[in-house]
Amino acid sequence: MGDFSLDQIYDLPLDLWVGGASVPASDGGRFDVLDPATGEVLTSVANGTVDDAMACVEAADAAAAGWAATSPRERAEVLRRAFELMTARADEIAHLISLENGKALPDARGETAYAAEFFRWYAEEAVRAAGTVMTAPSGANKIVVLHQPVGIAVLVTPWNFPAAMATRKIGPALAAGCTVVLKPASDTPLTALLMAQILADAGVPPGVVNVLPARRSGAVVSAMLHDPRVRKLSFTGSTEVGRVLLREAADQVVNCSMELGGNAPFLVLDDADLDAAVEGAMVAKMRNAGEACTAANRFYVHADVAEEFSRRLSERMSALVVGPGTDDATQVGPLVNDESAAKVDDLVRGAVSAGARVVVGGSRPDREGYYYEPTVLLDVPRGAEILGEEIFGPVAPIITFTDEADAIAMANDTEYGLVSYVYTRDLARGLRVSEALDAGMVGLNRGLVSDPAAPFGGTKQSGIGREGGHEGMLDYLESKYVAVEW
Repeated sequence: MGDFSLDQIYDLPLDLWVGGASVPASDGGRFDVLDPATGEVLTSVANGTVDDAMACVEAADAAAAGWAATSPRERAEVLRRAFELMTARADEIAHLISLENGKALPDARGETAYAAEFFRWYAEEAVRAAGTVMTAPSGANKIVVLHQPVGIAVLVTPWNFPAAMATRKIGPALAAGCTVVLKPASDTPLTALLMAQILADAGVPPGVVNVLPARRSGAVVSAMLHDPRVRKLSFTGSTEVGRVLLREAADQVVNCSMELGGNAPFLVLDDADLDAAVEGAMVAKMRNAGEACTAANRFYVHADVAEEFSRRLSERMSALVVGPGTDDATQVGPLVNDESAAKVDDLVRGAVSAGARVVVGGSRPDREGYYYEPTVLLDVPRGAEILGEEIFGPVAPIITFTDEADAIAMANDTEYGLVSYVYTRDLARGLRVSEALDAGMVGLNRGLVSDPAAPFGGTKQSGIGREGGHEGMLDYLESKYVAVEW
């Protein structure tokens, strides 16, 4: 892969994207985007204000009626072209993700392919917003149910998957006939701005997609949620922020989709195929260096296989190459910022103080950038803080168990319920345990669950609604019932 610099990534807007054009912030403000591998400034982008947020809503409103009236096939063709453009520019997009996010290029390439797939999937779903017709039970009339766009959607995305979290929301929104305002994370606004340009190149009309980079996240999102023209909020991020946004959205009774935090348990039962379990653990834990809401956070391993599983996992973790994400040899890049690396370090230190034993890693390396060593912890006590927090880093805490019911109880002992992982050779046992786990998704003998064709989402405080699959588009549609006789 060629070595891209920012000025080689063509058509990269560095201002706000409003009404189909790149425009400066209303007060001329800008903020820096840092390279996590060095801590140095990559570039700066426009810092949106509340006035700019209102300009985005205005542009989305001006385009709303026309886009909603566009035929499903035409919307589908635009999304299909966006998929093709992303695929053609995959190397460029992956490099940009690595530059601003820090993730290793293999992960960035995987994200780019995954992100593009949402445009292809929703190109196919755009023509399938089927309604229903039935006779009322009384026989008095027909019940006709139509699906119509919910309206202007505010999309708030995190930094860990800057392309995929944008396309996972934009794809179904556009397929449903909604116009959108995307507020990307301040750590990673560049990929979102490039997505806006790609969508424009694909034929998205001005105003249908608007992108608002801003450090004033709370103020600009609050302003949009209190504009009566905004009818949808889709947020991916922490449960803490999600609670705040739900309260804000209540003032105008805005339709909400929330993909919030996770604390994924990874269960290795006594009859598990250890080769498969270790391979799955490396995917579930180390994809994006552990900076994923689906990352395996707690490893519950049966005592009969714990020693062997821990040995194999430690060997694999210790062999990983740590370095700048843009280096082709790198397998684990830096974390996104200094705060993230410091949090991971604090959690590991706390676990060690509570009695855990470091087998591999366990510290921040002495180098510039926001790195943390791939780490395996054994003998982690059940009450350790690291088991209750979303680590968001390359750390695998291992807890042993002897009773299956106890393992399930520990796995469910969290306010989160996004995803769980189970490894066993017995399919019936695996399905039984999967049913017992309180999570919206389960990886059974598989370390990766994310798929654009599947409904992604959690239970409890991990969120509301689903993204991906047919369900993902339904979140951007309102059902209208028409009572009629003929």
